[in-house]
Amino acid sequence: MNPRVKEVVANDDFTLKLSFENGEVRLFDMKPYLNIGVFQQLKDLSQFKTARVSMGSVLWQGGQDLCPDTFYEDSSQWNEP
Repeated sequence: MNPRVKEVVANDDFTLKLSFENGEVRLFDMKPYLNIGVFQQLKDLSQFKTARVSMGSVLWQGGQDLCPDTFYEDSSQWNEP
């Protein structure tokens, strides 16, 4: 089982900085999802910024979420700027 999200920061470029329970910090790009169904609402940056951790995953105010495994498997290692 992949580690779960314990902290999320929604960035202005529609990426998420995710901290996982195993201590890893990774970057997840939401842009590929923003033209799909309910995720289109997240094109509004103020809506995107409502991201919060819920049950080891990320949840937005409008109820959008993804499988926590997706956040881990499809993210890349965070490199501090």
